[in-house]
Amino acid sequence: MDTDPALIDAVAALRELILAGENYRQTASNYLGLDISETQAVSYLYSRGEIGQSELGALLGYTTSSITALVDRLERDDIARRRPHPTDRRRVIVGLTDRGNDAVRMTGRWFVRAFDHIDRADLPGIVNALSAIAGDLRTHTSDLANEACTAASTDQHHD
Repeated sequence: MDTDPALIDAVAALRELILAGENYRQTASNYLGLDISETQAVSYLYSRGEIGQSELGALLGYTTSSITALVDRLERDDIARRRPHPTDRRRVIVGLTDRGNDAVRMTGRWFVRAFDHIDRADLPGIVNALSAIAGDLRTHTSDLANEACTAASTDQHHD
């Protein structure tokens, strides 16, 4: 592991940011009366827009039956809605309802406050840094998931 003090501090700060985000999600979930998985789905739908139900399931790491049950609950609570895919009759698109968008805007005000102490001139650099970090985390998470699948497969063959 790299012993550069600045990198160690940056990793520690990133870990604290992730922990704060997890705490935010738990608090927002309680506030909205949703479970953690439902708020994760709402976040994906808000940030990505309407997406296929199977794509949403893949983002959350859900099986087909699990994502169906989750979207059923979001529809029941008028947070999300399904509609047929415009060009592929076999697919279903999921998007937020007005109530779902309102819920994100209501809790999103807390996100805005996180930047209260940041100079507006620094925001473009922060956007670039956070976007790059998020992209790297997605890549490394995917690599880790693939390694875990490979390891599990190798372990099964040795039994």
